Amino acid sequence: MSKNNFDISEKDLKLLQTKSGLMSLLNDQRINPKRALRYVKYEKRIKKLQEELLKMQQWIVAENKKVVIIFEGRDAAGKGGAIRRVVEHLPPRERRVVALPKPDEIEEGQWYFQRYIQQLPRKGEIVFFDRSWYNRAVVEPVNGFCTQEQYEIFMDQVNDVEKMMLQSDIILLKMYFSITKNEQARRFKDILNNPTKKWKYSEVDAKALELWDEYTKYKERMFEKTQEFVPWKIIKANRKTSARIKAIEYILANIPYNPKDLETIKHQNIYSKDAHFDD
Repeated sequence: MSKNNFDISEKDLKLLQTKSGLMSLLNDQRINPKRALRYVKYEKRIKKLQEELLKMQQWIVAENKKVVIIFEGRDAAGKGGAIRRVVEHLPPRERRVVALPKPDEIEEGQWYFQRYIQQLPRKGEIVFFDRSWYNRAVVEPVNGFCTQEQYEIFMDQVNDVEKMMLQSDIILLKMYFSITKNEQARRFKDILNNPTKKWKYSEVDAKALELWDEYTKYKERMFEKTQEFVPWKIIKANRKTSARIKAIEYILANIPYNPKDLETIKHQNIYSKDAHFDD
């Protein structure tokens, strides 16, 4: 196959000559054809997977299924961005994104799981949790937002709660977005230097790098103790585009909708536990 001066195939060159390819090139401060080509291929792949997501959602609605998908990970791991690409073209009436704030005084006096239970899906609905009840597994104990007793009670109850969800015909998926310490530091720097993103940076974020090892300790115990009924899928997330693709592929592979285009989806078995982490 012939190559041009940038060592790009003729097929790839045609991609760069499309509208999206030219826009990607022009958006670069320094012309970088290979980076632009990666972005065009990513957009094509995302579009194809989003078509499958629409088929999946139509099946969920038609069959009155209830689906919960959890996105967890360290601060700045890319959970929110991944959720946005998942829901981008899904009709909003049959899906919700839940990102609960700090509990208020009333909620603090309730059973810990209560405010999350209230957010579970009705028939024919998908609920995406941008962080979830697993705040109490990692973020809360690391930052002193709960007592050790409250943490231990949570760890003792969480598998049974998830078992009850499965017994109530809820399809439950759990993903953890894994990034390195250097990548987290780089993303925090980008957030602080961006006037439209500064609002994302919190007091918890400010201590995240300092408490890295504590997060790791609690994260590893979470993986060890909370996979009895629903395993975790680890998404290596240092590259956001790759993480988004992997997350969507995992969702599509593990929701039993029909018709499913297996040629589009890289099959990933939910019961194959991934023990390799970036952080």
